[in-house]
Amino acid sequence: MKNSKGLGRGLEAIFEIEQVDLPGKNRKHALMDEVELSKITPNPNQPRTMFNDEALEELADSIRTLGVIQPLTVKKEADGTYFIISGERRFRAAKLAGLTSVPVYVREVDDQTLLEMALVENIQRQDLNAVDIALSLQRLVDECGLTQEALADRVGKKRSTVANYLRLLNLPAKIQLAVREELISMGHARALVAVESEADQFALLKKVIKNHLSVRQTEELVQRLSEPAGVKKPKRSDEEFPEIYTRLVEQLERLFTPDITIRKGADGGGKIVIGFRSDEEIQAFFDKMDRL
Repeated sequence: MKNSKGLGRGLEAIFEIEQVDLPGKNRKHALMDEVELSKITPNPNQPRTMFNDEALEELADSIRTLGVIQPLTVKKEADGTYFIISGERRFRAAKLAGLTSVPVYVREVDDQTLLEMALVENIQRQDLNAVDIALSLQRLVDECGLTQEALADRVGKKRSTVANYLRLLNLPAKIQLAVREELISMGHARALVAVESEADQFALLKKVIKNHLSVRQTEELVQRLSEPAGVKKPKRSDEEFPEIYTRLVEQLERLFTPDITIRKGADGGGKIVIGFRSDEEIQAFFDKMDRL
């Protein structure tokens, strides 16, 4: 079987789509059919949890013009209805486009294989966000009993890549949501995983989003935060201070750098620390002040 463009080898191995019976060969094949949309039911355990409305409309426009190019993959139920294994996005778009039926591949699979197929198909999609991929990978571990090594082989990814995705699930829900809504990338999230304090994670998340920091800049901030000076306690984030402190930090960040830290002493005083990376950055501070 030739590799289908865009499919990982794990997906290809599970789906075995478009194989043809040849003389002397005992090869499985998927039955191609045209099925009414009213008889098709979405998978309630669909790994994809977010569908972009604008993207669905664009796909619907394409379907109105060209039809459904890639068939859905479904399982036929005893009552004559069909259960989606993969292709819920195409299913939704076809309904928006006003179609009454769609092409499908009908597969005979048990519940365990059905779950694996749905999860692996979603993991292979390029437009799925990193957290949903991580959740799908974790479900393969928990519900299908796969080790990380077997999981990496199954989905056609390096073991280190699988491990990096799974680490994202250690982040607080607020940061996971920022990834899912594309406010930060997987690279930003990976950097934040290394921060021990949730308060510091949230403070850095705020800086990354507000200042449009690159992954490299985020990694540098995390590194500075974790650098020990003898034995010291973790830095307190500006989120822990009164509102007036937060406003001060925000004003200073606009003038200088996102790396602004307030250190308050027990006597009521304190220090404002302005981080910088080079002499050139100090000159840039002067240039900004000259323009005020």
